[in-house]
Amino acid sequence: MSSPASSSKLAIYGAIGANIAIAISKFVAAFFTGSSAMLSEGIHSLVDSGNGMLILYGVKQSEKPADAKHPFGRSKELYFWGLIVAVLVFAVGGGMSFYEGVTHLQHPSPITDPTWNYWVLGLSLAFEGVSCFLAFKAFNQDRGQASFTAALSRSKDPSVFAILMEDLAALLGLVIALAGVYFGHLLNNPYFDGAASIAIGLLLTSVAVFLIVKTKGLLVGEGVDEATLTDLDRIAKAQPGVCAVRPPLTMYMGPQDVILALDVEFDNELKSEEVEKAIDQLQDAIRAEHPEFKRIFVEAKALSQRA
Repeated sequence: MSSPASSSKLAIYGAIGANIAIAISKFVAAFFTGSSAMLSEGIHSLVDSGNGMLILYGVKQSEKPADAKHPFGRSKELYFWGLIVAVLVFAVGGGMSFYEGVTHLQHPSPITDPTWNYWVLGLSLAFEGVSCFLAFKAFNQDRGQASFTAALSRSKDPSVFAILMEDLAALLGLVIALAGVYFGHLLNNPYFDGAASIAIGLLLTSVAVFLIVKTKGLLVGEGVDEATLTDLDRIAKAQPGVCAVRPPLTMYMGPQDVILALDVEFDNELKSEEVEKAIDQLQDAIRAEHPEFKRIFVEAKALSQRA
């Protein structure tokens, strides 16, 4: 079985390759047919290609080992580049598509021959379908029994949820573009084409807002969910010699890199060596159930109170 990291990279490579090929074909079709929706879709695919490269760069940067300048590693680089991707989707993808649609409504021009558009849209749906399949495969690696929305909300990996959301938006955008071209040509009404371009712009803007909210929370220091906090409390209190535990403090440094700080009060009868052993056992017990906690800091009250 492939690892989650390799599956997410495969999804990114698939998305980049598909979007580059699709963008070229869409721009060619837009040039020959004058379709505003097709031009918007070309812009969308071009932006998605660049975004995939930025996410891939973020993944590689986040895998660099810790050094003197970055003692906790560089895992958060993935969140930074994820935020840049979200801003690009909003400003370039959504903004330009919306602008192109409004311009086309102000200066409508009929589609003379939609054949190019149908061929390109059909091929694009096939390529995007493959890319979306790879993204879903990576997304399902650690999904478990959770629903799609719950797993999407829980995911902390922009290389997975950003690519997946972009692929889903691309598929829906293609359907919108297809509808705009078809009804615009059928009814000889160019306004359908412009309206489709505006709809694609609004779709991309909505996806961008979702990605901005997700990555912003991770970038500023989001912690684990309530269920994990409760589980940490249970594990700590189950260890011999532990009398009390304050609420754990956590922060995501990366998708599989979380910092944990625990304030633990041990039995006053324990000797210093016994407290140190209890701390090691506590850390081992936590990592056994939650390997994502790469760094665990335990403040032992009973130990600190001894001279």
